[in-house]
Amino acid sequence: MSVVNTIKSNSWLKQFVHWLLIPKHQAKPRGWVKLMVNPFLHKKGKGVTICRRTRVDVLPFQPFSIGDYSTIEDFATVNNGVGPVNIGHHSRIGIGNVIIGPVTIGNNVILAQNVVISGLNHGYENVNLPIHMQPVNVHEIIIEDDCWVGANVVIIAGVTIGKHSVVAGGSVVTKNIPPFSVAAGNPARVIKQYISETSKWERV
Repeated sequence: MSVVNTIKSNSWLKQFVHWLLIPKHQAKPRGWVKLMVNPFLHKKGKGVTICRRTRVDVLPFQPFSIGDYSTIEDFATVNNGVGPVNIGHHSRIGIGNVIIGPVTIGNNVILAQNVVISGLNHGYENVNLPIHMQPVNVHEIIIEDDCWVGANVVIIAGVTIGKHSVVAGGSVVTKNIPPFSVAAGNPARVIKQYISETSKWERV
């Protein structure tokens, strides 16, 4: 049995390891994890900029990667506690963004300010338990290459935004957006698409 499986199969050992990695009642890793563990486990490309006032709360038991020449701006939060976070090359995570895995962001993606992308949902069905004590469910969010997501957008768990699409500021994306589309609204809907036959962007 592997070390990981041994830890998972023993509830006391699992709790102890969790305490070693994360302070009680917190969602961010301890300082020693950031300094001595994460740099050897997670992949960081060349020319990456992670600004000083970001919260990169990544843990060793889920993947985290960021590609060449990508940027995470100040006041953003990235958390891989319940699912991987993978960011491609030449992508920009804007000021104040919140990214909670599982999330995959492609190459040449622009996220404007205060975008919330969360692949996590809390359970609420059991009315006898506080919500934070109920099971979580996760569904991966995928933002394909060359997308632009406007300011104050919220992207719900399980959504895929297709290649070279634009999501207008303030939108709430609850369903998949096809490639080469412009979407807007709450809930977001496609208002324009690129038609290859005419080589034009046309209103839907």
